[in-house]
Amino acid sequence: MSKAQTLRTAEELIAAGLVGEERREDIERVARRYALAVTPALAALVDPDDPRDPIALQFAPSLAELDRRPEELDDPIGDEPFSPIPGVVRRYPDRALLKLVSACKVYCRFCFRRESVGPGEGALSGAALEAALGYIAAEPAIWEVILTGGDPLALAPRRLAATMRQLGDIEHVKVVRVHTRVPCADPEAVDAAMIEALKSFGRAVYVALHANHPRELTAEARAACARLIDAGVPMVSQSVLLAGVNDDAETLAELMRAFVEARVKPYYLHHPDLAPGTSHFRVDIARGRELMRRLRGRLSGLCQPTYMLDLPGGHGKAPIGPNFIEDGPAPGSHLVADFRGRRHLYPPQAQARPHRD
Repeated sequence: MSKAQTLRTAEELIAAGLVGEERREDIERVARRYALAVTPALAALVDPDDPRDPIALQFAPSLAELDRRPEELDDPIGDEPFSPIPGVVRRYPDRALLKLVSACKVYCRFCFRRESVGPGEGALSGAALEAALGYIAAEPAIWEVILTGGDPLALAPRRLAATMRQLGDIEHVKVVRVHTRVPCADPEAVDAAMIEALKSFGRAVYVALHANHPRELTAEARAACARLIDAGVPMVSQSVLLAGVNDDAETLAELMRAFVEARVKPYYLHHPDLAPGTSHFRVDIARGRELMRRLRGRLSGLCQPTYMLDLPGGHGKAPIGPNFIEDGPAPGSHLVADFRGRRHLYPPQAQARPHRD
C-alpha cells in the first residue's frame, strides 16, 4: 500500500472526503491566490460530517479568504521595515529572526505570512544565507536566533544541520529557537536525523510547536515531541486564538493541558494578525481577555499561556491579557481581582483594636 500523500488540490481534498464536491470551484479560486497543502496526519483528523470541523477550518480553503478588509495588511506584523538584509528580521536588540525557507508542510488559512509563503518559494539561496549569517555574526548583541519561515523543519536535515553548525560558530549566539508545526503535521519527520541536525548547534536549542486544537496533539504527535524532549530539546507552544476553532474556555483548557501532558510548556496565545482574507478567524480582544481570565485559577500555572498581540508596523509583541490589579483608595494600596472577578484590598485593612483605658 502506497504512503498517503499531502493533499494540494481541490480534487485531492474532495477525493479524501475533507470537503464536498459543491466546494470545488471555491477551493480552486482560493488556491490560485494562496498556498494549499494538508498533510496526511492532519487530514486524518478531519470529521467530514462536521461542517464546522475545527481542523478543516484551519487548513481547507474557504471563499471567505478572498474577502479582504481595509484594515488588513500584506505584512501585518511589519517584517519588511525591520529587515536589514534578506532573510533577517530584527525587531528586538537581543534576537533576530532567520527566515530559512518560505515553504511549509501545511498551510494555515490564517497565516500572517500568507503573501510570501508557498510552494516554489524555496529556501534562502546560498549567497543570501551566507550574507544573513554574516549580518548575525557582525552583531554581538544578538543572543538568540529564531528560525522561522515558512517552516524551518521542512528543510532536509542535511541543510538544517549545516545552518545550525554555522550558527554554532558564532560565539555570541547562545540560543536557537525553531518555530514549527512539523511534530503535529508530519510526526514521522521528527526522526534521528532531524534531531541530530538540531543539536548540531551545540548550545541551547528550543522548539516552539504551533498547534491550535487539542485533537492536533495525537499519540503520534506526542511521541514526536517526546523524541525531541528526551534528546534534550525543550519545547514551548504557540497557538492562535481562532473563531470557531478554539475560542471557548473548554477547548483552550483542553489544549493547554494537552501541551503540558506532552511536556510542552504553553508559551503564547496569539491574537490573530491582520493578514488579508482572515477576518472570519478574528476574535474580539475583549473576548480573548475574558477567556484568559476564565483560564486563570481554573488551570494549573503550568497551563497558562500569555495572550499576545503583535503590533502592526513592526512595533513588536505586547501582552494584552486581563489586568488583575488597580490602584486602591489609599496611597500604596491596591485592588486585586481573583479569578472569579471579585476584588480584594491589598494590603488588607487592619481590624480596629478595641480601645482600652
